[in-house]
Amino acid sequence: MNKKIFLPDDERITRWYNVIPDIPNGLEPPLHPGTGEPLTPEVMAPIFPMGLLEQEMSDQRHIDIPEEIREIWSIWRPSPLVRANFLEEKLGTRAKIFFKYEGVSPSGSHKTNSAVAQAYYNKKEGVKRLATETGAGQWGSALSFAAHKFGLECKVYMVRVSFDQKPYRKSMMNTYGAEIVASPSPDTPTGRAFLEKDPDTPGSLGIAISEALEDATSRDDTRYALGSVLNHVCLHQTVIGLEAKRQLELVGEEADVVIGCCGGGSNFAGLAAPFVPDKLAGKDIRLVGVEPASCPTLTKGVYAYDFGDVSARTPLLYMYTLGHDFIPPGIHAGGLRYHGMSPIISALLREGLIEARAEHQLECFKAGVLFAQCEGIIPAPESCHAVKAAIDEAMRDPKEPKTILFNLSGHGLLDLSSYDKYFSGELHNYEYPEEAVEEAKKSLPKID
Repeated sequence: MNKKIFLPDDERITRWYNVIPDIPNGLEPPLHPGTGEPLTPEVMAPIFPMGLLEQEMSDQRHIDIPEEIREIWSIWRPSPLVRANFLEEKLGTRAKIFFKYEGVSPSGSHKTNSAVAQAYYNKKEGVKRLATETGAGQWGSALSFAAHKFGLECKVYMVRVSFDQKPYRKSMMNTYGAEIVASPSPDTPTGRAFLEKDPDTPGSLGIAISEALEDATSRDDTRYALGSVLNHVCLHQTVIGLEAKRQLELVGEEADVVIGCCGGGSNFAGLAAPFVPDKLAGKDIRLVGVEPASCPTLTKGVYAYDFGDVSARTPLLYMYTLGHDFIPPGIHAGGLRYHGMSPIISALLREGLIEARAEHQLECFKAGVLFAQCEGIIPAPESCHAVKAAIDEAMRDPKEPKTILFNLSGHGLLDLSSYDKYFSGELHNYEYPEEAVEEAKKSLPKID
């Protein structure tokens, strides 16, 4: 078998898969942050273009991917499915381990899939400028690239701890023509308020989202773009799982376990959602989302309506949450430092269609180093969580033959400072305390 499995040109994915119609008991509707009433697309029009809002609330199982998006995707899609033979040999397992490698995209991660789609729909509706947040920098890099491809301006509010830790992510965004500021920043009311309260705050995705939303709603030529959590973002990412299923079919394989790391949920949803119909049809397949123990939204969070940002500007989403005022510790998997989980992933967990597990960062970096030594690819710190879970699954019973598929959502070449800290012993594990979960419940909005 060839180590890398590609799709022929005539089998490229032309439609996204919308899992929402297949979720038993469906999703709770998003609510207006002021009135608490269910949102309509018209109310959200000042924030998102109508093309994305229609996808956000769509009940269609399959949605055509515009040719303009697929043309730019062709730079890196279809991404390869790779057999991790050398890792299997090192582990001494009978499991077959495959990884879908999204690090081949221009920004080095899966985020570019949705960034191109979002830039396209904004451009189509006459938007001139995009405002967004980024945690680890993958989303900011991806949107900077996509905005440039469609001739849009882009401003990125980058969580301060990552802004300080990852200078080359800023260089990449600058290369694509974006403007980047550390969040909290002096550019918005929310940013100024947090800096006044704590000038040394590490920031959070919740704060950065508030800043980007304030930016977008303050200008008629600007819309907001979000890199995870929302339904339309998860929809765009299903190209990953749709390709992976077909690539496995080409070599006569079926996945027994599907694994992805979880922050807001987009890369896990992108890989796992296309396998949900198989699960519903009775196939014995496990879908496993892996999150950091320091930000355990799925494993310790509350399932309730909550805001997506600290200033309570976003719609209320029914999701697993640690509370919208949660400020996570400055772990080095910055893309996983978010208080809430995608409503889609949350509902799939509620229905028992997926599993959730939490891992500590030291063990994840150890797994990432082993993977790099075997397969030659240095994983992003976020992706190390999926690597760790894949290794654990392979070694649960090394003699058991099974097929494991995981999403290597990005490379770590711009995250080497994190690896430096790991090798020097400067990184430490952090267990999110149960009492903090109880405290988070107090900040949840009261919904009648």
